[in-house]
Amino acid sequence: LFRSPWVRYLGYANEVGEAFRALIPVKLVWASYGVATAYVTADAIDKGKKASLIHSEDTSRTVRVSVAVVDTFVWQALASVAIPGFTINRICAASLYLLGKSTRWPLPVRRWTTTAIGLSAIPFIITPIDRSVDFLLDSSLRKLYNEKTPGPVSHSSMSADIPAEIGRES
Repeated sequence: LFRSPWVRYLGYANEVGEAFRALIPVKLVWASYGVATAYVTADAIDKGKKASLIHSEDTSRTVRVSVAVVDTFVWQALASVAIPGFTINRICAASLYLLGKSTRWPLPVRRWTTTAIGLSAIPFIITPIDRSVDFLLDSSLRKLYNEKTPGPVSHSSMSADIPAEIGRES
């Protein structure tokens, strides 16, 4: 279910909300964070259920399920909600400010242009953020539970102990 493109787009809801911040009520922006957070939570629960099935006979099942849930939730919260939301927010704030200082465009035109800039930035920020969050977690949280990722680190295959089919999607 969470590999379906239409469901995965829910993880980008807050980025879209931030891009439209100049045009919509702030309550709608916060609602977009609620949608993205619900996606992150549901994905983490789904990974926990899959880990539970895979490790059903394992004596350390609870630990493995917990690792799957925590790792997925933290990764998704950072890579899908917090960092992209902040990034798009700052891109839009800077563009609105710069357009105000450098053009004589009417405010509605500047706001729509800012929204277009924010929406256009989304595809470009995804991969660098994903890779940075992988590096951050590999350098910190993942060391706590001794998860080893063979070869190049990728959020699509969390560890040798948790198969790629239950790993986070990009």
